[in-house]
Amino acid sequence: MVSFRACLAFMAAVMAVSPGLRAEDAKGWPSKPVTLMVPYSPGGGTDIVARLVGNKLSEIWGQSVIVENKPGANGVIGSSDIARSEPDGYKIMLVVGSHVINPVLTKSVPYNTETDFTAITRLAVSPLVLVVSKEGKYPDLKSFIEFGKKNDVSIGYSEGQTQLTGELIRQKAGVKVIPVPYKGGSPLMVDIIGGHVESGVTSVLTALPHVRSGKLKVIGIAGDKPVDAFPEAVTFSQAGFPGVQSLSWYGLFGPKGMPDSVVKKINESLLKATQDPVIAKQLADQGATVTLDTPADFDSFLKGEKKKWTEVAESGNIQAK
Repeated sequence: MVSFRACLAFMAAVMAVSPGLRAEDAKGWPSKPVTLMVPYSPGGGTDIVARLVGNKLSEIWGQSVIVENKPGANGVIGSSDIARSEPDGYKIMLVVGSHVINPVLTKSVPYNTETDFTAITRLAVSPLVLVVSKEGKYPDLKSFIEFGKKNDVSIGYSEGQTQLTGELIRQKAGVKVIPVPYKGGSPLMVDIIGGHVESGVTSVLTALPHVRSGKLKVIGIAGDKPVDAFPEAVTFSQAGFPGVQSLSWYGLFGPKGMPDSVVKKINESLLKATQDPVIAKQLADQGATVTLDTPADFDSFLKGEKKKWTEVAESGNIQAK
C-alpha cells in the first residue's frame, strides 16, 4: 500500500514539472479552433479588426479563428464570459479603451480588470477625434475653442471614453461643454449633420465615411500626430493643449492564468499577421498605428489609463452609475 507521505511526494513532483509540461504543450497550440470574442455589436471597428486579424491567424495556425460577437453593457457581458473561461488560450477577446473605463463609470462590474484577465498585447492605437458639421460655424479647432471659452458648446458622446474625452477638453482647454449622450456613434454623426448637436467626440473609423461624403469635418485630433485622412485637422497639442490626449486602442486579453508560452505564441503570430499589406493598410486607413506591446508594457499602459481617466472623472464630478 502506498503511504500518504509517498502520495504527497508524488503530487509535489507533478506540480514541480507542470510549468514545463504546460510550456511543452504550447508547441502544439492551437490544436483546435480558437474563439476570438468581440464584446460589441457586429460591423463596428473592433469587429472589423477582429475579422481581419482572425482570418490571418487562421492561416498562420492552420486552425479556425471564430469571431464571436457578444454585445451588451458596453462590453461587460462578453468580457465576463472571458473572465470565467479556461485559461488555455482557446477563448480570448479583442476590446477597446472602454474595457478600462467601465469600472470608472459603472458601480458594479462583475470582474476586476487588473486581476481577472491576462493582458496579451495592445494591438494598435488610434486617436479619438472632434467632429463638427462641414457647413457649420467652426472652420477649425482654434475657432471652436475660442467660441467655447465664452459660450456653451454641445459635445456629443457615445460611450465611456468619448464622454471622458469631452470632459478632458473642458478641463484642459477651458471650453464650456454641454455633454450630450448617444447610444452609438452613428446616430451622433447624423445629429451633427442635422444641426441638433454642435460637435462630437468619436473614433476615426466612425467619422471617416461622413468626412468623405463631405458632410462632416474633423477639426481636432486627441493624439500626438496628425491623421492623413483628415488633412485639415490639427492635434490639440498643435493648438496649444497638449493635455488633451485620448487614444482609442485595440487590446487582446485572455482569462487570468494563461501560460506564458501561449501568450508568446499569440504575440509572435500577431507580428506576422500585421505585416500582411492588406491588414497594415486597413489599420492605417483607420488612423491606427500597430504597437504590439509586450504583456508587461501593455499592463503598465492599462494601469496608466485607469489612473488618468479616474482623475478626469473625479475632477469633473462624474459619478459611477
